[in-house]
Order: sequence, then structure tokens, then C-alpha cells
Amino acid sequence: MESIKIKKITSVWIITVLVLFVASIVLGILMRLNQGGALNQAPINFYSNMTIHGLTMIGIWFVAGMAGINFLMERYVKTSYKANLTAFILTVIGVVMLWVITLVGKFHVAWTFLYPMPFKIMWAKWATPAFLVAMSILSIGWLIWSISMMTQILKKYSIAQAFAWQHFTKDPSVKTPPFILISMITLVGVITCLFVAVVLMALYFAEFLSKGSFVNDALLMKNLTYFFGHTIANEMLYLGLAVLYELFAEVGGKAKWQTSWYVALAWNFTLIFILTAFFHHLYMDFVQPEGFQIIGQLASYMASLPAAAVTVFSVWVAVYRTKIKWSLTNLLFFIGVAGWVIGGFGAVIDATISNNVVLHNTLWVPAHFHSYNVMGNVLFSLAFFYWFSIQFTEKVVNERLSKLVLSLLIIGGAGFLLAFYLGGADSIPRRYSNYPAEFTSAKPLALVGAAFATVYLIPILILFVTITKRCIKVLFSSR
Repeated sequence: MESIKIKKITSVWIITVLVLFVASIVLGILMRLNQGGALNQAPINFYSNMTIHGLTMIGIWFVAGMAGINFLMERYVKTSYKANLTAFILTVIGVVMLWVITLVGKFHVAWTFLYPMPFKIMWAKWATPAFLVAMSILSIGWLIWSISMMTQILKKYSIAQAFAWQHFTKDPSVKTPPFILISMITLVGVITCLFVAVVLMALYFAEFLSKGSFVNDALLMKNLTYFFGHTIANEMLYLGLAVLYELFAEVGGKAKWQTSWYVALAWNFTLIFILTAFFHHLYMDFVQPEGFQIIGQLASYMASLPAAAVTVFSVWVAVYRTKIKWSLTNLLFFIGVAGWVIGGFGAVIDATISNNVVLHNTLWVPAHFHSYNVMGNVLFSLAFFYWFSIQFTEKVVNERLSKLVLSLLIIGGAGFLLAFYLGGADSIPRRYSNYPAEFTSAKPLALVGAAFATVYLIPILILFVTITKRCIKVLFSSR
């Protein structure tokens, strides 16, 4: 059973994530209003907001997934509370630093912080070293947490069992739960990309402290940056899927899903593909070896197929012509799978080299990654948050409120994303603070996106209030 400590720290994680999520949505709406001409932010303010919006969104939904699997992992192995607490403290320190760096220091390099932009000082001089320190703190804290969880898994399961290799034979003596398999696969990817993040920060520090006597290779730095950034943005989605595999059937009143040979095979392949898909971000870097570009396209296709196919099949079998207890939790999971698949299709279209020539750096890019986050991964974590909040408090659910939340999430999310997709199809570039008159549809679409994002914000605020109130009760409970 979960200890009181793990309940309380999970509550703190949930409240922290929800507070930062609401703040980041507001920043996103302000950016779209500015692009639509309804506001007139100075470019430096727009790009500072864009930087902290992106960094915060990636960070909070990563730790949301980690908090989710950490809590549920207690069902199978004993996790480290100290590692969890250390990660939380370092996360708070890192996030506070980033908000100060961007909003006060006006640091504005976007969440990708591509080399050598952090060294082109167009902001407070202290902001660049502070940014490198903040990113190092976050990377080290998350690395400690990830390694801790993997270590606990391997204390109970052998490496072969953790990867469910025994399921390739008939009637394995040890059955690996899907939750453990997916958590293990994901943690390997997370640890790998966080190690790369630490190396990346070390290289930045080496150049910064050398005062010009040491200069990094730009292509190497871009590869390392996208290996870290792209990988962690995708791995946080798989953390959410691990939670889905553990809870979807349970909250629906059905037997838990079991690991089969095809589930094990699909997720083992996913580990390989997700670590090589980042190459599709470097198609325009013509000095990159051509073989890497081919690997990037193939891995981008294959990264989404095994896990998506198996997950969609499992969810469909669980609900098709089957009586299931529907609740807000599994409805959020169900809609999240649809959003993930739609975003995956958008990503595959963009990752095709012939298409990428046209769609590269257009609004199609935020369209696809907002799809599988705003309407995919975010819903997975919100499902966990809601499920968690009613486990230790009153379980009475307002059905009308749940219907309102779901309706507004779908309407707001779909409209917000459609504005991005239409803009990308019309070759409207992303990351413009103000659009010139030549892009005739850019401003109207930006205003439409802002309006629907506001609709999306309403159910998030409702969930924020209801979930936070329950989590506060958990914090002050002695049980």
C-alpha cells in the first residue's frame, strides 16, 4: 500500500503542476493575442514569454508523468521517497530560476535554446549562466529520480524480466506487468536523454568559462540539444501511457491488462525508434550525414507505430461492445488516446522529408506537438490527477460537471489546434511575434486560436479547483 509520505508528495506535485499549467496557458493565450494584433507586446517580452511557456510546459508534464508512475510503482516495488523529494526541491529551484531569468532577465532563446544563441547576449548578462545552472539543476534532479526508480525495478525484476523478454516464449514463469515494462522502457530513454542534457550543459559551461578559447561544434550541439529536447518531450508521453495501461481497465471495472508477446515486442521496438527519431529536426542541416536523415525519417514513422497500434487496439478491445464503468478518469484516457494518434499523424506528415521542405518551421510544427500534448499527454496526466484526488477523499462525482469539462476540453482543444493546422497548411511561419500583412490569414487564425484556448482554459480551471481542494485534504490528512 502507498505510504502517507508518497500520498502527500504526490499531492504536492499535482498542485504544483496545475498552478504552473494555468500560468503557462495564460502566457500562450497572450502570445496568440499578440500575433493576432489584439495586444502589442514588445518583441523581447513576446519571446521571453514564449521561452518560459515552452520550458515550463515540457517540464511540468514530464514531472507529472514521473509523479504518476512513482505513485503507482508502489504497487509493485518500494520507491525512494528521498529521491522523489530531492527531485521536487531541485525542480522548484530550477523552475523559479527559469521564470526569473526569462521574465526579469528577459532571456529569450525559445525552449530549444539552440547553440550559439545563449551566448548572443541580448538580455541581462547574468541570465545566460543562470540559465545553464537552472537547466543543470533540473537535469540532475530528474536524473537522480529516474535512476532511483529504475534501480528499484531491477531489485525485483531481472533486466530480461523488466523488458518482458520472457513473454516471447509460451507460458513464462514470471509475468511482467505492462506498467513495469512501459515504465522501464521509458526510464531507459529518460535516463539516456538526461545524461545527454548534463553533457550538453557541461559543453556550454566549457565554452562560457573559456571566454572564447574553446568553441563547440555547432552541428554536434544541435544534435545533442534535439536528442535531449525531442526525446524527453516524447518520453513524457510514454510515462502517461504507463499510467493508462495500469488504470484504464481498473477504473472501468475490468480485469487488468496483461503483457503478451506483441505488447512486449512493440514496446521494445519503441525504445529503439524513439531514441533515433530526433534526426528529423535536422533535415535542413545539409552537412549532416545523409544516412542520419534517412534514419530520422524511418524512425519517425516507426516510433509511433508499435506503441500506438498496440495501445489503440487494447483500448478498443476494452470498450467495444463491452459494458464498462465510464468515469471522468477513463474518458480523459480515451480522448487522450485519440489526441495522441491525431498528433502522431501530424508528426509523421511533417517528418516526411518531401513534406518537411514545405512545413519546416511553419505553424504545422506547434500544431502536431500541441495535439499529442494538449489533447493527449495532458489528458493522461489529468486523468491520473483526478483518479488520485478521489482515492483518499469523497468519491461523489458531479456527472453534469464532468460532461461540461469534457465538452469544453474537446471544443476548446480542437478549435485551438485547428487554427494551428490551417496556419501550417497555409505556410504561416511559427515564432513570429507580429505577422506582416503578406500573411493574410495569420492574424485571424491567431485570434481564433486564442479564443478556443480560452475555452480550453475554463475546464482546466474547474479541474484545478476540484483536484487541488482534494489534494490539500490529502496533505492535511493523517491517513
